[in-house]
Amino acid sequence: FTLEGFPAFQHLGKVLFLVHLLAYLASIAGNALIVTITCADSRLQTPMYFFLSIFSFFECCFISAVIPKLLVIFLLGRQTISFIACFIQAFVYVYLGATGFFLITVMSVDRCMAICKPLHYPTIMNLKTCFRLVTSCCVLAFTLMTGLIVKVSQLSFCGPSVIPHFFCDLGSLIHLSCSNTRSVEMLAFVLALCILLTSLLITIIAYSNIVVTIVRLPSARERQKAFSTCSSHLIVLSLIYGSCVFIYVKPKQTNRLDSNREASLVHTVVTPLLNPVIYTLRNKQVHQALRETIFRMKISR
Repeated sequence: FTLEGFPAFQHLGKVLFLVHLLAYLASIAGNALIVTITCADSRLQTPMYFFLSIFSFFECCFISAVIPKLLVIFLLGRQTISFIACFIQAFVYVYLGATGFFLITVMSVDRCMAICKPLHYPTIMNLKTCFRLVTSCCVLAFTLMTGLIVKVSQLSFCGPSVIPHFFCDLGSLIHLSCSNTRSVEMLAFVLALCILLTSLLITIIAYSNIVVTIVRLPSARERQKAFSTCSSHLIVLSLIYGSCVFIYVKPKQTNRLDSNREASLVHTVVTPLLNPVIYTLRNKQVHQALRETIFRMKISR
């Protein structure tokens, strides 16, 4: 296959390479920092930071499945990708993407339990429950996405082999097939609808309960602080869900293929860059843990 990338901006290849490289390195550094601090500081080994560290690890893997190839396209113009490599990339992308949405749902429920049911929270969200929830997210995503990828890989591809995207997107692959793709398109649509909208619905319910609880707080300062945190979370969630619903929740994958490229940049470049800042790096507890970790490293020298 040949990845088309962004042909209209190919003359700006080196500039775009530099911009996306910096965004990629910043995303990797920010998310890796979250994982490292959570493992290093015992005070951050709580359910909230456990889920955040797992989510950050998956974010690193998610962007690493897509962005390096985009950087090669911008810098060297190498747009070809083998059949096997293309389907591996497509599987890793949809698997990690689906797992990410399941983790977002779990994180929302976790925050809802912590804020709305603080007395029962330590009993319900113990270490065993957290591991089970993360394992369930991974297994469920793997089961759902493997079946879809196998179905798409069994389609016939007789040309043209140009994918109008910067990575091996399933919608673009389905569009290139010369087989009857009706059943595969419907399967992809149903899976996207179930994963995205179910996750979105549960997240909305969780945050609605959080908002109701915050409104009942007696202190105006506490309410303002809580609303500030929630609004930041909701901005990132809106970007993630908005872009993915725009791309995947439509019965005909051939619709809006060109605009899918721009929308994909939101959840492959923008939100992984914002997540570390929004979720943890604004947190005073994380700042303190980071300062102490740096201090210990200096002493150890």
